Amino acid sequence: MKISFVVAVYHNEGALAKTHEKIRSVFAGDLAEHEYEIVFVDDGSKDGSLQEILSLREQDPCVKVITFTRNFGQMAAMLAGFQEATGDAVINISADLQDPVELIPQVVEKWQGGAEIVICYRTDRADTLAAKLFSRFAYAVLRMSLPQIPPGGFDFVLMDRKVMDAFNAIDVRHRFFQGDLLWTGYRTCFIPYVRLKRTIGKSQYNFGKKLKNFLDAVLDASYLPIRFISLVGVITSLLGVLYSVSIVISWLRGETPFAGWAPIMIAVLLVGGLIMVMLGVIGEYVWRINEEVRKRPNYVVRNKFL
Repeated sequence: MKISFVVAVYHNEGALAKTHEKIRSVFAGDLAEHEYEIVFVDDGSKDGSLQEILSLREQDPCVKVITFTRNFGQMAAMLAGFQEATGDAVINISADLQDPVELIPQVVEKWQGGAEIVICYRTDRADTLAAKLFSRFAYAVLRMSLPQIPPGGFDFVLMDRKVMDAFNAIDVRHRFFQGDLLWTGYRTCFIPYVRLKRTIGKSQYNFGKKLKNFLDAVLDASYLPIRFISLVGVITSLLGVLYSVSIVISWLRGETPFAGWAPIMIAVLLVGGLIMVMLGVIGEYVWRINEEVRKRPNYVVRNKFL
């Protein structure tokens, strides 16, 4: 059987040859009975990443290379790789050596045992405290609507061919990889691991990209924001009614409910703030609808070396 690897590349110079060597060594040992291919997708890197993977292709015919015209983001790179992967199973793995290649034989064993999706999920990560806290918060929110997502999330995953075909058939922008994959409903098993510390280069996955992915997940994979807006609206309306009743009672008693304009200003600011938040969330949905209507592709390919 043939196993494809999809590796999204963005400023990973120096780590790619080691990633390739680790994968190849696994297939020279524990998985010698299987074929492999590695699809590297260069997401507009400005360092020597492209030259490194093209050099690997010259050495190894099992290496495929796709290059973008510019940086479109990790999800776009993954989608391009998934479209070109031809294996009986497809493994998504990071290019920075943070996902342990040593787990691949165990992952393949689970797949051969009947699992159609094998998810390696992070129980801990060798990241900064701020990154860990943001990750915990983000996945705590996501698990409110998608409880099957592991608490630490995942990217390192094997997908059977039919799973990959079903995933590729989803034609929308702003994809949420984890949510779309679990939505397919195929038989899934989980393997825990500790995400390793990056030893080569510097992560390009900054807070802005993390926030964008978090918004994609929340807005595209759940009705949580709309339900939150509805709940806040109901609570605000009830508080307004209660406050109005207290004003009427105070008026009937001849009492003044407030001493000046401060309470009015507080009420206006609170309600105005809630309205702005709600309009912002609705605006996010409207923008995404606009993006879908425009039907622009998720990425533009410059070259393919297949």
